[in-house]
Amino acid sequence: MYSCGERLVELLEAYGIDTVFGIPGNHTVQLYRGLARSRIRHISPRHEQGAAFMADGYARATGRPAACFLITGPGVGNAVTPMMQALGDSIPMLVISAVAARRQLGMGEGRLHELPDQRALVSQCTRFSHTLMEAEDLPRVLARAFSIFDGARPGPVHVEIPLDVITADAPPLSPWGRISAPMASLDAIDALASKLVGARAPCLIAGGGAVGAADEIRRLAEAIGAPVVTTTNGKGVLPEAHPLLAAGSPSLPSVRALIAESDVVFAIGTEFGETDYDMLFLGEPAKPAWLARLDIEPQQLARGLAADLPMCGDAAASLRALQERLPDATPEDGEKRAVALRRAVADEEHVHPDMAAFFALLKESLPGLCLVGDSCLPTYYAVWQYEAPMPRRYFHSATGAGTLGYAIPAAIGARRALPPEVPVVALIGDGAAQFTLMELGAAVQEGLAVIVLVWNNAGYREIKAGMIAAEVEPVGVDINPPDFVAAARALGCSALRVSSQDELAAALTDAASRAAPTLLELPESDFVSGPVGTWYE
Repeated sequence: MYSCGERLVELLEAYGIDTVFGIPGNHTVQLYRGLARSRIRHISPRHEQGAAFMADGYARATGRPAACFLITGPGVGNAVTPMMQALGDSIPMLVISAVAARRQLGMGEGRLHELPDQRALVSQCTRFSHTLMEAEDLPRVLARAFSIFDGARPGPVHVEIPLDVITADAPPLSPWGRISAPMASLDAIDALASKLVGARAPCLIAGGGAVGAADEIRRLAEAIGAPVVTTTNGKGVLPEAHPLLAAGSPSLPSVRALIAESDVVFAIGTEFGETDYDMLFLGEPAKPAWLARLDIEPQQLARGLAADLPMCGDAAASLRALQERLPDATPEDGEKRAVALRRAVADEEHVHPDMAAFFALLKESLPGLCLVGDSCLPTYYAVWQYEAPMPRRYFHSATGAGTLGYAIPAAIGARRALPPEVPVVALIGDGAAQFTLMELGAAVQEGLAVIVLVWNNAGYREIKAGMIAAEVEPVGVDINPPDFVAAARALGCSALRVSSQDELAAALTDAASRAAPTLLELPESDFVSGPVGTWYE
């Protein structure tokens, strides 16, 4: 007879889970009994925070969840910040943890790793958290988790298994059937089609919930001649060269102006959150003249901007039905409006030639790259001026929870998920890099060839600038960075400090040819010759 832990691994395989990120501990040993003989690859980070960030990066790069195996108490606690980040950005993640035996739950008897209520902690940063009380219930609990991943607004799901349940005998267990995401109502689709056909100056907004419907959005935009504005997580929904891509960020005044002047705005998979629509702190965006919103989650349609036509459903399925009700011609006005907006975005005060050259060099040296950012100066600039080659090829932690230390482990997760010919780059500041630098050891051990760019300005520069702007004497922001090159080499990486565009181009080409991680340290003063814009002052 197999144990519940062994049956869990079988079910994960049946659901298509191919990677588990985790650090084994006394309370999860029995999960590994089944894992060792499975086809699932286990990757050991150096900290549980790294495990969940890796799962986040895997999911953003593919749209599919990975799993984390975490020990009770501190293991779960260490993963709370990544779960918060994934929750804010609607990223699927399956977190499996142990918990005290059933008769010990809530007793407060000083058991190893004991929390008064572990689920109460985790429930604040998950779509749901469940305690598995009987092994036979495992299929229905996992079915609930995958119903969130497949047919609702995604996010982390946590399942904790008491120690006596993990080891309990369990009969063969079969997964429940997968669900299909619902389509918006035909009445709403008909109403939207009528409005779009009669629009003089339509506009589409594509958020993170639209990345699985890139082809459908392109066809829709071409059919009605609508410029397409993307949020950070929507970057790449239209290729950079597409004439209807509006470019920029909906936080920029020029992009806000385009939305305001549009007579019909159709927003797909976006919550109108501050980190996408008001990153310059200009005030919440005004409601357009007429707004339709399509979202997989009903409650989301009752938050943010009120829609004249709220539509609940899956983006791809709903847009395919909408397309059947629209003409095939491409009006020219949309392209003219998109071109005009691109010019306006290029004239924004945040444009900087050195930053533009830096990102152009990345694209030229590493065609088709997946760029994973942290909260650092060039990442902020990318919000305004960087366009991804395709969906799921640019993401960062400056949205959602806005955490530090994200880019290195998330890039490792993306590297595990993507084909080897796709370069994966982590772009991180020197302060944030010190949160998770040790995860490069896991990348070396697993042969995951990420390229890490450490943007070094010797401290928390943006926070320091904010203190000065607020007339607060800077405290705690001038930190001494380590020797990143020496540290990376000690972990088994190739590493180099580069000080010019030419050196960077050569180093990127070399790094792309390696089968192991590479760290490149970029002193900010060598790549930026002047102020980057008033937002950063």
